[in-house]
Amino acid sequence: MIDGTERREALLASAAGAAAVAGAYLVTGWTPSFVVRPVDQAIVNLTPGAIVTFAIDTFGEAGHLIHVAVAVAVVVGLFGTVAFAGLRLAARTDRRAVGAAIAGGGSWLLAAGLTGVSTGALGAALPAAAVVGVGWLPSSATPSGGDTGTVRGSPAVVDAVRRRTLGVVAGALGFVAATVVGRRALASADDPLPNAPRSEGAAARLRELDSASLTVESDGLQEMVTPIGEFYNVDIAEFDPEVTAEEWSLTFTGETGSERTVDFDELIERPAENRAVTLRCVGEDLNGRRIGNAVWTGTPIRPLLESVDPQGDCNCAMLRGEDGYYVQFPVDILAEGFLAWGMNGKELPTSHGHPVRVLIPGHWGETNVKWLSEIELLSVEDDGYWEERGWEGTGEVTTVAKLWDEGITELGDGRIELAGHAYAGTPGVDRVEVSTDGGDTWTDAELSDPLPDADVWRQWRHAFEPDGEHEIVVRAVDGEGTRQPREESGPVPSGASGWVRRTVG
Repeated sequence: MIDGTERREALLASAAGAAAVAGAYLVTGWTPSFVVRPVDQAIVNLTPGAIVTFAIDTFGEAGHLIHVAVAVAVVVGLFGTVAFAGLRLAARTDRRAVGAAIAGGGSWLLAAGLTGVSTGALGAALPAAAVVGVGWLPSSATPSGGDTGTVRGSPAVVDAVRRRTLGVVAGALGFVAATVVGRRALASADDPLPNAPRSEGAAARLRELDSASLTVESDGLQEMVTPIGEFYNVDIAEFDPEVTAEEWSLTFTGETGSERTVDFDELIERPAENRAVTLRCVGEDLNGRRIGNAVWTGTPIRPLLESVDPQGDCNCAMLRGEDGYYVQFPVDILAEGFLAWGMNGKELPTSHGHPVRVLIPGHWGETNVKWLSEIELLSVEDDGYWEERGWEGTGEVTTVAKLWDEGITELGDGRIELAGHAYAGTPGVDRVEVSTDGGDTWTDAELSDPLPDADVWRQWRHAFEPDGEHEIVVRAVDGEGTRQPREESGPVPSGASGWVRRTVG
């Protein structure tokens, strides 16, 4: 049976565990050195594919928060267990210093063991030791099992102990809150987006896309180029690898005539291009927002592939990133790809794969490996990360026309303006058709100017005079004359399909 003292110690231990995690976060930030990262990575790696698919299908964009929350809870529990051991030993020896030393030293060992970073582990050790050291009370000041009939267990003593405990817990939680708020503010102030000099080529392409934009009344509709800070971001884990340009290299291995390793300096000396490429997430809903367009600076991958003489019976390759992600491609499709080191005229951000990622035209965003480190030429086909979890893998994107809330605007003349984006992969978007009567009749929308890039979205616009409630339906037709399919399906396993419908009026 748990008595009052043990309940009090359990509460203090939980507070110490939370404070230890917050202290580690204060020192390391949301980086691979943060103590939660290895646990989060283990959860991601060990979760069965069926559960991953269920979470994505059920919770959508919030699904990734589940494994992060579980990881944080596990790490808080681990540090809390260490702190509880310190409190128990302090009680046995009746010495505060013993409890603080056990809590601090044990937390340091735990943090260092999880991350391999001894200095950052101090961030976890000190708060844990402080909570235990301040919160522990000697036996002479502790009620005896809640017995209020003795002097030691008098109501006054019990109340004093309770207030002491709650004060320490409140202080620990205040430290957690202040750390989260302060660290986020520090990150936004001290970690600006790298501002490498803009190349003339990238600047010219950005101007070209800007001039191709439609003029619409909506202030919230995205332009042709998505700002880096607004570009959607999905990864298999919550913590991005930290790879410097000096450390980076790409190695071609496996079934090759000769293996080859390319470092960053060699890569950026190769002929550079600036391509407008749209990325769309395979896991988004039909009218979801995980889609964006950018101008990427990089170099074609074909010459590098040809230089290693790809061999192997399957004519396929496995691409691997520093985050543990991997995806298989046919070599002939991979050869159309692009190794990017810049985004919208700036250095490629860490969240988008700094220093180098791959872009494969017309394929789902999840196939464009970030932090690319190896291309292994295979002799037999193998499943990629998401194929092992029930998704199609390297399929081509499906055609879609989007209509978000900010694309519906009432004009000054009483008409309603509809505006959005359409994307069809490498065939491009030929037209967007709009119906204001639930699909009985259709009108071609106005489109943004076509661009020389194939794998890029287009904006569309249509205005009409309302006369009550209207069911709006939008669909796109690609450059090969294929209309966006009407049949509705969810994202799993090969991307959402159907026509976007909205009620207006």
